[in-house]
Amino acid sequence: MTERRLPVRQLVILSICRFAEPIALTSVFPYLPEMIESFGIPKNDIARWAGLTSSMFSFCQCFTGIIWGIASDRYGRKNIILVGLINTMITTLIWGFSTSLPMAITARALAGAGSGNVGILRTTVAELCPWKELQPRAFSIMPLVFTIGAIFGPTLGGALANPLHTDPKKPRGHSFFEKFPYALPNIVAACIFFVGISTGFLFLRETLDTRKDLPDYGLILGRRLTTFLKKKFHGLRGEKSSEREPLLKPSHQKPHIKAIDDEESSSQDSVNSPIPQSRPSYKDVLTRQAVINLIVYGLLALYTIAYDQLLPVLMHHPLQDPDSPDVSLPFKFAGGFGVDSSEIGALFTIYGVVCMAIQLFIFPPIARSLGVLRCLRLVFMLFPIVFFITPFTTLLPTPFTKQAGLFAILILRGFAGTFAYPSSTILLTNSASSLRTLGTLNGIATSVSAIGRGLGPAIGGGAFTMGVKHGYIIAPFWILSAIALLTTIPTFFLIEGAGFGADDSDSDSEDCASDAATEVLASPTASSLDIKLSSPNPTTAWRSRTTTPTTTVGVVAGRSPA
Repeated sequence: MTERRLPVRQLVILSICRFAEPIALTSVFPYLPEMIESFGIPKNDIARWAGLTSSMFSFCQCFTGIIWGIASDRYGRKNIILVGLINTMITTLIWGFSTSLPMAITARALAGAGSGNVGILRTTVAELCPWKELQPRAFSIMPLVFTIGAIFGPTLGGALANPLHTDPKKPRGHSFFEKFPYALPNIVAACIFFVGISTGFLFLRETLDTRKDLPDYGLILGRRLTTFLKKKFHGLRGEKSSEREPLLKPSHQKPHIKAIDDEESSSQDSVNSPIPQSRPSYKDVLTRQAVINLIVYGLLALYTIAYDQLLPVLMHHPLQDPDSPDVSLPFKFAGGFGVDSSEIGALFTIYGVVCMAIQLFIFPPIARSLGVLRCLRLVFMLFPIVFFITPFTTLLPTPFTKQAGLFAILILRGFAGTFAYPSSTILLTNSASSLRTLGTLNGIATSVSAIGRGLGPAIGGGAFTMGVKHGYIIAPFWILSAIALLTTIPTFFLIEGAGFGADDSDSDSEDCASDAATEVLASPTASSLDIKLSSPNPTTAWRSRTTTPTTTVGVVAGRSPA
C-alpha cells in the first residue's frame, strides 16, 4: 500500500494567501480601545462600541457567507479567494484611515460583506487532502497560519499604531500621522495582502472538479515568470544557458489546459473534463450531523471571539483601588489592568508564539491518538473554567502577578482554542454527504460563524459596559462561561465521519513532496514554487466517501501516517 502524503506545494501557496488576514484582524486588538476613544467616545462606553464595531464585520459576513460559498461552487475556489483578498485589502486601508466612528463601522461592514474566504479555504484544503488519516495535519495548517499571523499582528498593531503618541482624548492634528494615527499598521497589512494576492493569482491551482481543466492565465503567467527567473538565476551563476530551449517547453500538453503545472501527472491529458452536476439541495447539505456541527461551530465562534474582544478592553480599563467603597469582594469590583497598547501587543505576541507551538507540535499527535471528537469534548469543558476565573486576575496584589496570572489564563485559552477549531472543522467537513456539497456547507458554516462572531462582541461589550457601571466586571465573563458550559451538551451528539479519501487501490497515483505539515511552514522559502510534484488523479482522488469507516484518526490498516 502506497503511503499518502500532504500536497505541500499547494498548501504553502494557500498559506501565503491566508497569512495577511489574521495579521489584519489581530493587529487591531492592541489599539482598538484607544482608536474608539480617539473618536470622542466616553471611557465607560468604549467596550460597547468596540464590540459593535467588531460585530458589524460578522453581521455583514453572515448575510454573504452562503452566497460566497455557492459562488465558489460555480465560479471556482481560486477566483472567489482572490476576490475576498482584494476586498479585505481595500477595506483594511479604509479602516486605517478612518477619522470617525461611522467611517470605521462602514469599513468593517464592507470588509465583512466581501469576506467569505474562511469557508472556501476549508473547502479547498478538503479537496486537496480528502484522506481522513491526514486530516489532523492538513486541517491544522490554516489555524497554524492564523496563529502565526496572530503573533505578528498584535506586535504590528502595538508597535506601529499612533507612532507620534498623540493623546486620543485630544483633537487630531494636521500632519499625516496626527490626522491618521492608526493608518501605518494597516498600510503594512495591505502590502502583505498584495503579496498573498499575487502569489495566489500566479501559482494557486483550482480544486473545483468542474473548473480544473479550464484556462488559467494566472498559472500560465506564473509558469513563464518562474522559468524566466530560473534562467536568469542560472545565468548569474555562470552556467551555460541553452538558447535553443524556449521559454515554455513545447510538449504534448495543450497550451490552454491548466495541467501546465508540474504537480499534475501526464496521464491527466487523456482525462475528459468532469460532467457538470446539478447544484445540491439544502436537504443534501444540511444533514443531521451537519446541523449539530454548525450549532457547535457557531457557539464556539460566539464565545471565543467575545472573550478575545474583551481581553484588550479589560487590559486597557483603568485600575481600581481595592479600598474603594465601591468594592465588595469577592464579586463586586470593576478594575482592569490599566496598560497601554504596546504592552497589550507584547502580551498577545507571546501568547501567539505559545499557541503556534501547541498547534504545531501538540495537536496533531494527540488528535491522532485520541481522535478529534474526544479532543473537542475535552477542550470544550476547559472554556467555562477559563472564562469564569479571568476577571479575578485583576485582584492579584502586584502588576507582575496580575500579568502573570492573566498570561497563565491565556495559555489555557490558547490550548483550548488551538484544539477546538481544527477539530470542529474536521468534524464539520466529514459530516458533508459528499464533496459536491462541501462548498455550500462551508459557506453556511461561514454565515453561522459570522452570526456567532457578531453576537459575541455585542453581548460581551454590552455586558462589560453594564457590569462596570454597576461595579461588577465579572458579568460578561460569567455570561460567556455559562454559554460555553451549555455548548458542551451538543458535542455528545456528534459522531466522527469517515472522510472522503479514495480507496487504497487508487493511492498509487499519488506523489507529493513532504512528510509532515510542519515542513509546510518550516521552510516556506525553500524554492517551493520550483519543486516538481504530482497530484492525485482527478478521476479517483475526489470520489465519494467510502462506506467503510476507519476506527481512529490517523491509523489506516494499523499504520500511523508519516
